[in-house]
Amino acid sequence: MPTMVERAPTMGASVALYWDFENLHAGLCEARQPGSYSQPDQRFKVQDPLVQVAAVVALTESIGPLAIHRAYCNWQFFGRYRDTLMHHGVELVQLFPPGGSAKNGADIRLCLDAMEDLARFAHIGTVAVVGGDSDFLPLAHKVKATGRRVVGVGLRPHTNAHWAANCHGFHAYEDLVAGVAPTL
Repeated sequence: MPTMVERAPTMGASVALYWDFENLHAGLCEARQPGSYSQPDQRFKVQDPLVQVAAVVALTESIGPLAIHRAYCNWQFFGRYRDTLMHHGVELVQLFPPGGSAKNGADIRLCLDAMEDLARFAHIGTVAVVGGDSDFLPLAHKVKATGRRVVGVGLRPHTNAHWAANCHGFHAYEDLVAGVAPTL
C-alpha cells in the first residue's frame, strides 16, 4: 500500500468541488467531432470516458483538502466512468431530465447545493466549479459575498468569459490535462 501523507484540515481551508459533468463531457465530444454530441441519438447512449478526473482533482487538492466532491449528470449513460469516479470519492447526483430540452437542471441543482453547503459548513474556504456556463456567474457573486474563494475549470471554447473573469482563479481544462502547472 502506498504511503499516505495526511494534512490536518484547518478552518476555512477545505474545498468543495462541484462538476457539471455532462456539460464537460459534451464539450470534449464536440471537440473530437463537431456537431456529434448535440444529436439526440448520441446524447442518449452509453458514453466513452473522455474526462480526465484526476487532473481536476489534483488541481483542487493543491488548493486544500477536498471536503465535498459532487458531480451532476444523468448517470445512466456514463457508467464507464464508474471506477474512476469511485476512486476519487465523487458523490454522484443523478438528474433525470424532466423534458427533452431540459438544459439547466444540473446548473441549478449544483448552485443550490453549493450555497446550502456554504451555509452549513464553515470549514469550506473555496468552491471549485467544473463548468463554463454563464449560469454560474450568480453563484460566483454569492460565494464571494460569503467571503469564500471561487475557482473555475472549463473548456476554453465553451467557457463564458464573464464567468471566468468573476472567479478568483480560472483554469482551462486543456491545460490541466496537458500537465501545464496551474497558477493559483
